[in-house]
Amino acid sequence: MEYVYAALLLHKLGKPVNEEHLQKVIQSTGANMDESKVKSLVASLKGVDIDAELANAVVVGTASASSGAGESAKPTEEKHEEKKAEESTAGLSALFG
Repeated sequence: MEYVYAALLLHKLGKPVNEEHLQKVIQSTGANMDESKVKSLVASLKGVDIDAELANAVVVGTASASSGAGESAKPTEEKHEEKKAEESTAGLSALFG
């Protein structure tokens, strides 16, 4: 996770998200660095418009901080889970008769 945070920090500061900069940021935190993860992240982000991805990102956990949005989202999730459970038990009863 610290690799993604480092990439976001570099992007926010207007620095290029490359291996050299990522390594410096991660090393400065004192975390153990895995060069293969750094290379993989840089390769994954090649050609990605980070600003556009952040604008389209779904933020989880902050809906409850807004006025009532979290309250309206929870019941639909619970109903969906209950419906799935009912459907799965209905399928099992069909198997046993």
